[in-house]
Amino acid sequence: MIHWLRNVGRATSTLASSMFVTLSTFLQTYRRKPFTTSFAYPEQPVPIRPRYRGYHRFDLTTCIGCDKCARACPVDCIYIDKEKAPPPAKGFMVTGFKIDYTKCMFCALCVDPCPVDCIFMGSNHDISCYTRDGCVVDYAKLPLAVAWGQDTLNPTAVHESKKISLPVWTKV
Repeated sequence: MIHWLRNVGRATSTLASSMFVTLSTFLQTYRRKPFTTSFAYPEQPVPIRPRYRGYHRFDLTTCIGCDKCARACPVDCIYIDKEKAPPPAKGFMVTGFKIDYTKCMFCALCVDPCPVDCIFMGSNHDISCYTRDGCVVDYAKLPLAVAWGQDTLNPTAVHESKKISLPVWTKV
């Protein structure tokens, strides 16, 4: 009987201590300030750490199409389209450089093997979109100021780069 009472007392004290933790956490939510009082997030960028790994930055003008970044990617989210360069030049001409951000885990393993340093991790942390197709970014179709320069990689620029002018259908 004493053993049973000891177990009941231990269970009651455990339950009381766990409910105290839950109640204190619940009450802290009312004392805490909202995120937007510290940062004006949509209007101004949130400060980030220097080694933050955000969405990639890519320079198409220096890429040689060696495919090393695509081979180093552990989740196979980098797709490179390339063609042979015109006869006076040697090597390849990159026509498409797509990264599927639904698969990307931002590990930065694609940055290290690049021999010409044309890809690195940027500081942008938000590309909101409504479809999964919006998460596939083709850096070859983006303007150079957006893909590499000081402009941010924003959802509007990504959406505009996906617009393709299709021929008007005519009934024959």
